[in-house]
Amino acid sequence: MRHDTWTRRAMLATAVTTAGSGMARAQAAERPLRLVVNAGLQVLDPIAGTSFVTRNFAYMVFDTLVAMDSQGIMRPQMLQGWKASDDRLTYNFTLRPGLEWHDGQPVTAEDCVASLKRWGARDSTGRRLMGAARSLRATATDSFVLELARPFGGVISALGKPSVHVPFMMPARIAANTLPTVPVKEIMGSGPFVFLRNEWVPGEKASFRRNPRYRPREEPADGLAGGKRVFIERAELLSMDDPSMRVAALQANEVDYLEYAPFDYLPILQRDRGTTLAKPGGIAQIMGGLVLNHAQPPFNDLKVRQALQLALDQGGIVAAHGLPEGMFLPRCQSMTLCGTPLSSEAGGEALRPDMERARAVLRESGYDNERVVLLDAQTSSLIHPMAMVVSDQMRRLGLNVDHQVMDWATAAQRWLSSEPVERGGWSAVPVVYTGFDMADPLVNVGISYNGTRAAPWLYDDAALTPLLREFEAEPEDNMERRRALAAEMNRRALINVNMPLTGQFSSPAVWRSELQGVIDFGFPVLWNIRRA
Repeated sequence: MRHDTWTRRAMLATAVTTAGSGMARAQAAERPLRLVVNAGLQVLDPIAGTSFVTRNFAYMVFDTLVAMDSQGIMRPQMLQGWKASDDRLTYNFTLRPGLEWHDGQPVTAEDCVASLKRWGARDSTGRRLMGAARSLRATATDSFVLELARPFGGVISALGKPSVHVPFMMPARIAANTLPTVPVKEIMGSGPFVFLRNEWVPGEKASFRRNPRYRPREEPADGLAGGKRVFIERAELLSMDDPSMRVAALQANEVDYLEYAPFDYLPILQRDRGTTLAKPGGIAQIMGGLVLNHAQPPFNDLKVRQALQLALDQGGIVAAHGLPEGMFLPRCQSMTLCGTPLSSEAGGEALRPDMERARAVLRESGYDNERVVLLDAQTSSLIHPMAMVVSDQMRRLGLNVDHQVMDWATAAQRWLSSEPVERGGWSAVPVVYTGFDMADPLVNVGISYNGTRAAPWLYDDAALTPLLREFEAEPEDNMERRRALAAEMNRRALINVNMPLTGQFSSPAVWRSELQGVIDFGFPVLWNIRRA
C-alpha cells in the first residue's frame, strides 16, 4: 500500500475520533499501533533471514524458551525452569503449562527440540552448542534434556540469545522439515501477536492482531522477559524510505513509533513534547562494519584486507550521520562492543587510520586493480551514509570500486552469492549491528563465524579456532579468564581483518509520548504498550 493512501486513511480516522468522546475512545482502541521500521519486511523466517526487521517481526509472532531482561539476566520464558547437573553436562528443561500455537495445538517438547536443532544448524552460537552436545531429546510431552559431550559454559545464554539468529520456537512439523537456510512456508508461532499474511505487502506493510490464546507470564514485562501482555488489538510494521516523511507522520500522529529517529531530526524531536526519544548508549548502541568476501579477489589477500583496515577512518565515517556529542565514539578498537564487559583494545593499533601506510601495504600486496563491488543498501538510513564515506575512502586507498546502490532486501540476498563479481557476485557490504550482536565473542559476527563457511561470513583463521573452543567451555562466572580470552580473540580478529569496523554510535528509537509502557530495550517490542 502506498504511503499516501494509508496516510489519508489515518487522517480520516483521526477526524472521525473528534465526533464524540465515546467514539474517540472506541477509535483509539481499534486503531493499529504503527511502527515504522528501518527496512521493509521481505523475509518472514528468523532462522533463514538475517535482518533486524525479520527479528522484530519474529518477536511479535514467535516466542523463546529463555529471554534477556533489562539487566542482561537470562530468565525463563516459555520454560517453567531448568536444572543442571553438578558437572554442568546435563540440562533438564520443563515447559510451562498452557502454551499453544496460533492454531490451538499445544506446544510440546518435540517442537522445541526440532526448533533448537534447526537453529543450531544455522546460528554461530547454536552451531557451537550443538557441536558440544551428545544428545538433545524430548523426555516427556513437556520436558526435554540436553546432554553435553564436553563443557559449554553458556548454555542458558545461548538459548536466550536476543538477536540474530534468535532461537525462536516453531512446530516440529515445520522446523524438522525445512532446511535452516530455506524460509519456512508457514508462519506458525506461539507469540503474543498473530501475523495476518493475507494483508502483507512485502517491503511495505505487515499487519498483526492480538493473539487471544497467548498466556503471558505472571511477572511484569522486563526487557524481553516477563509477561508479554498486549493491550492493543492490531499492529502494523510500515516502511517509509524518506526520513522527513517518517518524522512528519510521527508528529502528525499518523504513526506511533519509529525504529530509528532520523539523525537530522534529533534536535527537533528532543524539543517536541509530543515525542519521546529512547535513551542512547549501553548495549543498545550500533556498531558498523564492512563484511568482506574472503573467498575471492581482492579480499582473499590478507595484505589487501589489512590495507583497507588502515584506510578506514571511523571518525570520518560516523561523522556522516551528523550526530550530536555523546552519541558516537570517534574510534572503537574492540571487535566486541566498546564499553561492555568483554571489550578489549588488544591489537587496536591495526585500527588507527593511516592512509599513506595503507597505500604502501596495498602496493606490497600486488593488487592488480581488481574490481571491488560494494553493495550499498540505500534504503537504510543507518547504512547508506556510512557506505558513501567508505566508498570514498576505498577509492582514496587506490581500490577500483564499483559502488552499486540497491535496497536492503536486494543487498541481503545478493551477498549470499558465491559467484565472482563478473557474474553478479560481491566484494564488500557495509552493515550495522546492535550491541546484542557484538558484545560477546560467541555471538559477535566478526569472531564467532570463524571457519564455519556460513555465507557471507567466509573468514577462516586457524589461530582463532582453539581460542573460541576454550572460551565456549569456560563457565560464565569466570570473568577474569573470559576477558583474557576475549582480548586474544580481539587481537586475532584484527590481525586477520575478519570484518573491518566502521564505527560505534547510538541510534535511538522515538515514539509518541502518549504511549505508555514502552519497553526501551534497544529494539522495538510492541507488547506492554497502552495509549493514554
